Amino acid sequence: MHKVSTTRMELLAKKAQIALATQGRELLEQKRTALMRELIRVADRVMASSDVLQQSATEARRALARAEAMAGTEAVRSAALATRGELAIDVRTANVMGVSIPVIEQKRVARSVLGRGYAITGTSVAIDEAATAFEAEIDSLIELAESELRLTRLATEIQRTSRRVNALEHVLIPRLVAECDYIQIALDERERAEHFRLKRVKQARQRHAVI
Repeated sequence: MHKVSTTRMELLAKKAQIALATQGRELLEQKRTALMRELIRVADRVMASSDVLQQSATEARRALARAEAMAGTEAVRSAALATRGELAIDVRTANVMGVSIPVIEQKRVARSVLGRGYAITGTSVAIDEAATAFEAEIDSLIELAESELRLTRLATEIQRTSRRVNALEHVLIPRLVAECDYIQIALDERERAEHFRLKRVKQARQRHAVI
């Protein structure tokens, strides 16, 4: 144990530190519980989004196969090149129990037939269906990505909070309690020594008064 001042002022200070550390641990435990609830909620959403994405991907591949079978590979490739463009995604953050959680804001990828860029005349309906299916897949992919980012950030914060709780519970608070006990023992020993000294002085005075 490092050098500790064995005074009543220091004892009061240590007790105040123990109370503060205990309160901090309780607050962190409440935060961890809230984060765990949010983690479970987001995990359920990730599972659901994953299922939706898998279904969307399957439907998109089937639609592509139908389009290639009906319109030909070259026609599908030409339409795909015509629809190429940028996808605008806005990422901001939301606060959950003091944790910055990413939020992806984006307009739906789905476009009208006229907005896809390829000529309507001479284009198979199967190509339109394939385009719609792949746009739905991208929407599902972005939704899943946001949920997974939230899940990762929450898991990281829960680990960090748990480390802080453990440090308070198993390191700081026990050390402060040990120091508090050490100071109390030293003060008690000092008080007994002082009491014994005063008793000896009193006895000496009494003997001197008799003489």
